[in-house]
Amino acid sequence: MNAVRHLTLVRTSPEVVEQRVAQLEDGYTRLANELLDAVMAAGLSETEMCVVLAVWRKTYGYSKKMDWISNEQLEQMIGKHLTHCSTAKNVLINKKVLAQEGRKVGMNTNVSEWKTKNNGFCKTLAKPAKKTLAEVANGPLQKVLTTKDNIQKIKENTQTHDVGLSLEEKLTTRQKGTNPRAKGTNPRSAMQSFDRERLKETWNCKAEKYGLPKIRNVSTTVENGLKRLWQSYLKQCKELGNQPNEIDTFLNGYLAHGYTPTKWACGDNPEGKRYGIETALRQEKIDEILSRED
Repeated sequence: MNAVRHLTLVRTSPEVVEQRVAQLEDGYTRLANELLDAVMAAGLSETEMCVVLAVWRKTYGYSKKMDWISNEQLEQMIGKHLTHCSTAKNVLINKKVLAQEGRKVGMNTNVSEWKTKNNGFCKTLAKPAKKTLAEVANGPLQKVLTTKDNIQKIKENTQTHDVGLSLEEKLTTRQKGTNPRAKGTNPRSAMQSFDRERLKETWNCKAEKYGLPKIRNVSTTVENGLKRLWQSYLKQCKELGNQPNEIDTFLNGYLAHGYTPTKWACGDNPEGKRYGIETALRQEKIDEILSRED
């Protein structure tokens, strides 16, 4: 009985295994090469990439520009939980990779509007890291011996705040009671001058689009928010090893492309209040937007 059962399984197993071979005759999705190149260089996460492919399949695969694709459909197509699909889709919409009209979504074929690595809004670490590693590798080797004298020097250096300063700087600091590294002397953290009229026009254009309060001038409150934004950006550039953009380019790019007001900020709240530029410059919002551009 067992032998017969074994023979039956052996005979039926080749029929269970189905070989699937992709053929153009079974259908294909027409796609612009420029769009494919842009997505490959966009630095999208795995789930985001899968959602993009699913949107292609559901739109271009049926000769459509946009279509309503539920999260349940995305879950079945890419094999990831619908909440992850929903999050990835919203991120892609915020990055302007996907365009949305009501419940329908589709690809934004204007690649220059994308807030991804391929358009320069986010910079890859590959080149800076390669350059830094090359400088370290080509630099002179320092011979450090763990001796009693060296240990004593290290202890002396750690007992003072003047570590790394020249002898003249140390003497000047002690005699005058000043600290050359005091807060505000770092040129990278100082707020540079910026084009106020250009910034005002950038925000007012955004405000008109979303029905938000416009500004007549750059107030002290707004300027403080811009300073927080600039310092947070410089800090991020330092941590990532990136060269900061020119201040007007960054500030206007942040307001025009980085910040997207929520429905709540546009008046969908119990008071019906519309929130202006101050909301875009809150530290929580700054951290949220800059974290998307890592």
